[in-house]
Amino acid sequence: MYKCLRLRTLLKWITAAALIIGFFVIGSELSLAYAARRHEVPVPLPVIMYHSVCNKEPSDYVVTPLQLDSDLDWLSTHGFQAVSAQQLIDYTHGKGELPKKPVLITFDDGFYNNLSAALPIIEKHEMCAVVSIVGRYTDDYAAADPHAELYSYLTWNDVSELAATGRIEIGSHTYDMHSRSKGRQGCAKLPDESAEEYASVLRTDLGLLKTELHSNCGIVPVVFAYPFGALSRESLPVLRDSGILMTLTCRDGLNTITHDPDCLYGIFRCNRSGLISTEEYMEHITKELPE
Repeated sequence: MYKCLRLRTLLKWITAAALIIGFFVIGSELSLAYAARRHEVPVPLPVIMYHSVCNKEPSDYVVTPLQLDSDLDWLSTHGFQAVSAQQLIDYTHGKGELPKKPVLITFDDGFYNNLSAALPIIEKHEMCAVVSIVGRYTDDYAAADPHAELYSYLTWNDVSELAATGRIEIGSHTYDMHSRSKGRQGCAKLPDESAEEYASVLRTDLGLLKTELHSNCGIVPVVFAYPFGALSRESLPVLRDSGILMTLTCRDGLNTITHDPDCLYGIFRCNRSGLISTEEYMEHITKELPE
C-alpha cells in the first residue's frame, strides 16, 4: 500500500510537471509569435494608378497601350510581381505570403479600354489589377454610348467579363460622387455638413453601387478608390461598415504592408502620366525601395 501511495504521488507530480512544461511551451510559442508580429519586417509596396489606355495623344491621365506594355515589361524584367487586393487582404490577416517585390496595379474610372486594350497586355505579362468603377458612368454614359475605345466606359456586361478573367478585381469609385459639383470635392465632407448628414450621404452612395454591382455582376466590392483622392476622416467608419477592406488614395508614396489589416486603409498611389517615359516613372516609384 505504501508503494501504491508513492506511485500515485509520483504520477501526480509527473502529471503536474507535464502540465507546467506544456503551459510554458505553449506560452512560449505564443510569445514568440507575438514577438514576431511586433518585430516583423514590413513589405514595401509601390502602387501604380492608371486611368485610360488608348491610342490617342498621351496626357496626365492617358497612356498608350505601348506605354502600358513597356511598364509591365519593365516590372517583370526587374523582378516585380503584381499582387491582387485579395492577396494583400489575406496577408494582413496572417494568410499566405507576398512575393519579394510586390506591386499593385490599379485603374480608376472604369474606362472601356481597360477591357479592350489593357486586359490583353495584363494577360500577356501574367499580371493582375484592380479596376475601380463609377456606377453612374456605367449606368448612364456606358449604356448611352458603349464600346468606343477612346472615351466609353465599361457596361455591366463588360465589368462581368473583366471579373471573370480572374485577373481583374472590381473596386468602388463611388456611384455618383466623382465630381466637384455643389462645392463637394469627390466624397469629401462639406464644411457645413454634420457628421451624421455626411455619413448618410456617403452610405447611400456606397450602398447604391454595391447593390448595382451585386445585382448586375454578382460582385461585392472590398476596395474603394477616393475620387480625386479627396479624404475625410469621417468617411472611414462608413467605408468599414460598408465592407470596404482597402482604400486607395492619390497621395504619392511607398506603402509598407504588415500583418495589421489597418495598414490597407489609405494606400498611397502614384499616377502614371503618359507624359513621361517608363524609365522615368519607374525610377520615381521605386526610389524609396530598399536595395
